[in-house]
Amino acid sequence: MSDTSSHAARPVPGQWTVLSLIEWSTAYLVGKGFEEARLHSELLLAHVLGLNRLQLYLQFDRPLSAAELASFKTLFKRRLGHEPLQYVLGETVFMGLPIAVAPGVLIPRPETELLVEEVVTYIRSLNEERVNVLDVGTGSGNIAIAVAHLAPSARVTAIDRSPEAIDMARRNVERHAAARVFLELRDARLGARPGEHYHVLVSNPPYIARDEFEKLEPEVRLFEPRIALTDEADGMGFYRTLFRFAAEVLDPAGRFFFEIGFGQADHLRALAASAGIEVLDIVPDLAEIPRVLKGRVAGSSEPKG
Repeated sequence: MSDTSSHAARPVPGQWTVLSLIEWSTAYLVGKGFEEARLHSELLLAHVLGLNRLQLYLQFDRPLSAAELASFKTLFKRRLGHEPLQYVLGETVFMGLPIAVAPGVLIPRPETELLVEEVVTYIRSLNEERVNVLDVGTGSGNIAIAVAHLAPSARVTAIDRSPEAIDMARRNVERHAAARVFLELRDARLGARPGEHYHVLVSNPPYIARDEFEKLEPEVRLFEPRIALTDEADGMGFYRTLFRFAAEVLDPAGRFFFEIGFGQADHLRALAASAGIEVLDIVPDLAEIPRVLKGRVAGSSEPKG
């Protein structure tokens, strides 16, 4: 390894076991100020060895070959450079599903699982054979795939303006054989197409204000796609697009579900009202932060069922 520190070059073949490498790399990460150092060391080594963590624990005395050490050192250097662990490993888990990720595509967050839960609960309440869903800004495809997986009546159209995102989403759709997910390279800011209608509109838009983006941890600020995180303004820009889009594409009884950021709830209520949008509820996450904005076009009817 380069001099992110000279000590990072210490592992050599014939002298290291699974346990000793985990202990050394954990201590090194702790010394550099990384959180969850032991977990990250274990996940990196498990990935190199093709094991899960339980299998890793059962092989603590296993000696490591030169090839295994070289692979670990390559991944370890990437993490030392603050590249997100999910990018280093090439995937994350969302709603219990493995989702491939790579630089250029937003990493799915645990709080977004609440968004999916709210959408799925609503779809199930409709008792319809087919519910058309539009996922705006699909990224890795995690929301679309999870909704289709958990709600058999859902037919999900997932759009994104990023070719990298659509390519990654396609990879995940194929991986999960998500036959009811349809991908489109498309910019929602250009508006709806003639005759386009959906029962559900869902989105996790870029809602971080430009000033706040500059304060984010380096894993996010330096590696994740800026386009998926900030609107380069006040964080409200994409909601204005989504409210217009909702009025264009939602059926009379349709609903929208948007993830929102800390401190945005009151601003979005006012913005929605000025756009002729009715906010039905704002659901807090486990940290009691308002997280999911639920609503409909003002004056629309109640859904069946």
